[in-house]
Amino acid sequence: MDFSVIQYSKFMTLLDMLLHNLRTLHMSLEDSIKWLGEVMAEIGPSHSQKNEEWNVFNIKQANAVIDYLKISLFQHYKLYEFLFYSTREEIVIGTEQVLEVVKPSGGLFPDPLEEGISFDIYSTFIEPPLTLDTEMKGLDQEQGPEESQSEANTSDVDPLVGFTTKDIKAVLGQVTDDILIGIQTEINEKLQIQEEAFNARIEKLKKA
Repeated sequence: MDFSVIQYSKFMTLLDMLLHNLRTLHMSLEDSIKWLGEVMAEIGPSHSQKNEEWNVFNIKQANAVIDYLKISLFQHYKLYEFLFYSTREEIVIGTEQVLEVVKPSGGLFPDPLEEGISFDIYSTFIEPPLTLDTEMKGLDQEQGPEESQSEANTSDVDPLVGFTTKDIKAVLGQVTDDILIGIQTEINEKLQIQEEAFNARIEKLKKA
């Protein structure tokens, strides 16, 4: 059945008011039916000309609205009363977890997160032993001056010492020639392949 926008609005308002009466005013089924009859008498069909502008539904539409409320709200009225009136218990399910907070240490790696890994796994597999650190520091202190002096000597040596300008040009020319020869051979191979393909097409055209 076709309803206008105003009729849909009135119907939704009517349904909301019925639920409000049930939920807030605790209206019984008999009272709700009486209230619906009074409201439908105001917004439903009327033969008087005074209420003509207030008429929203005709007889057929009013019967359709009442039939819908009968099979939906009024038929399951006890269920709606139980839904609105009964108190339900809230079941809270929770678990307790004990977190082991790691004491701060002066290691190279950051401390593990409280919700991450345990301290045993961190200390066994991640945190390096302190003895290795002390040994490495001792070796660095013993070999430090000699290694630093040798590194300084090697850094001062120029890698191009002993080569003249002609030698450098010759090396660069040889490298350039090798690169150009490789590119030229690749281009020649591609040109040869294209030439063979064109020749094959020409032969096919001649035979056709």
